[in-house]
Amino acid sequence: MKVFEKIFETCNFLKAIKARGVSVGFVPTMGALHRGHISLIEQSLKENDITVCSIFVNPIQFNKKSDLENYPRETSSDFQKLKLSGCDMVFTPSIDEMYPEPVNTQFDFGQLDKVMEGKHRPGHFNGVAIVVQKLFEIIMPDRAYFGEKDFQQLAIIQYLVKKNSIPVDIVPCPIIREDDGLAMSSRNVRLTSVERKEAPVIFQLLQQAREKFSSLPVEALIRLVKEEFNKHPLIKLEYFEIVDMETLQPVKKWNECKKIIACVAVHLGKIRLIDNIIFIS
Repeated sequence: MKVFEKIFETCNFLKAIKARGVSVGFVPTMGALHRGHISLIEQSLKENDITVCSIFVNPIQFNKKSDLENYPRETSSDFQKLKLSGCDMVFTPSIDEMYPEPVNTQFDFGQLDKVMEGKHRPGHFNGVAIVVQKLFEIIMPDRAYFGEKDFQQLAIIQYLVKKNSIPVDIVPCPIIREDDGLAMSSRNVRLTSVERKEAPVIFQLLQQAREKFSSLPVEALIRLVKEEFNKHPLIKLEYFEIVDMETLQPVKKWNECKKIIACVAVHLGKIRLIDNIIFIS
């Protein structure tokens, strides 16, 4: 497995690869890798000649300095997991390498970033888009793989690629869960043992919502789910939204949309977790 830290060396290596007609799959990450990330690597390995993973904790997508400082960094463990997975190359740039000068780019995502994560984390998706676009320019992948747990991020990246005619296929990959249903996340390791025992409630309530959605009006279901979350004092609900999968705008009536997803964000102790479940696809 090749490891590169410099953009120039990475570009030169990959240009030579692409010149031979070799297909490149790409999995961008912020490290602290788990089975969810590895599932993306495995999917890329099936569909491409070369698979590249990037590890870069992107400072400009964090709203809180403390969240950036506390984000888990496990480089040696990450490298070991990537080697075992069969990943061909890792790109691990420094902040100065990625951002030698201040970045002031501002993207317009229409209404996609005005709800849910975008509403509660202003500027977050602009920071995501900046780093993803730059990584695409460096890696030049044929396909890039993103997990559906960050569903709004996935929708915004798909929009970014389409609007800017970036020549890469975005491949959505299903959420990978622990045996008890908790969506895998790098933040899960920061949960206390008590919080970890409570965490499966998030997906359990999403499943209950999906089971009941056809028998209740939208507003009534949202109200019911919020009441259920309130029964769990360790969990502080930030939002529970039922939205159109394409526009991400709130659903008012079930017959308004062909594709519907429910998205949630909670605080469990000091850790913020997100999840989602598809109602209609």
